[in-house]
Amino acid sequence: MSLPEPSSDSIALVTGASSGIGEQFARQLSELGHRVALVARREDRLAQLAEELGGPDRAVAISADLAVPADRDRLAAQIDELGPQVEILVNNAGFGIYQPFPQAGRDAELQQVRVLVEAVVDLMARYLPGMIERGRGAIINVSSTAAFQALPYNAAYAAAKAHGLLLSEGVHAEAKEHGVTVTAVCPGPVPSGFQEASEAGYIAEKLPNFTFVPPERVARDAIRAAARGRISVIPGGPKVRLAYGPNRKLPRWLVLPISKRLMTRG
Repeated sequence: MSLPEPSSDSIALVTGASSGIGEQFARQLSELGHRVALVARREDRLAQLAEELGGPDRAVAISADLAVPADRDRLAAQIDELGPQVEILVNNAGFGIYQPFPQAGRDAELQQVRVLVEAVVDLMARYLPGMIERGRGAIINVSSTAAFQALPYNAAYAAAKAHGLLLSEGVHAEAKEHGVTVTAVCPGPVPSGFQEASEAGYIAEKLPNFTFVPPERVARDAIRAAARGRISVIPGGPKVRLAYGPNRKLPRWLVLPISKRLMTRG
């Protein structure tokens, strides 16, 4: 099993493509010869990136807020107008809330779920059937090592990423016999501005430097994993896998106090 070959009638759709991991997915898929559809809210940055990647014949910028169903419908309509089939889907868009659950507020928590859960399910449901019908395709869902355990003060984010991980694994088992790869990518901390944007820089200060994996490596490891038909990957190599992998198997009574201390501010 491998990634679909680039062709004139196919496109790779990358959400959260304006910076960080999403931008690297777009750049690396473009380097492999794929035309890419760049999706994010920052229209100016998307337009700049599309131009850097070769203009309309190589990259198309589509501004959309994936928390809004109407924007997702408009995104799909624009893809339909372009003509090519989505044969690679990268669900990368996201943000995190790092506060006690009652403190963030209902609207913010629901928006997080809409981006991290609802949008992922929506786009998979739109494009997976066509991949299965054609017998080729790849879906890469960017989850997180946060998915491996409950995280106090980051509870809904961790739960949403766990949803993405389990959804990916279940659908992978369904789709692989049809020639389609679904791969969950579970990075740890990434120096991409995500923690700062989410006001979570305090967590990074508590983690060893070797666990930080740059966006370029995350995208590269993810694309390689998808090309090999892998169900999931922790980017960054053996040391990073050893640091985070066991969390998924350790008992809650052991993990929860540790994760609570890690996630507590100060």
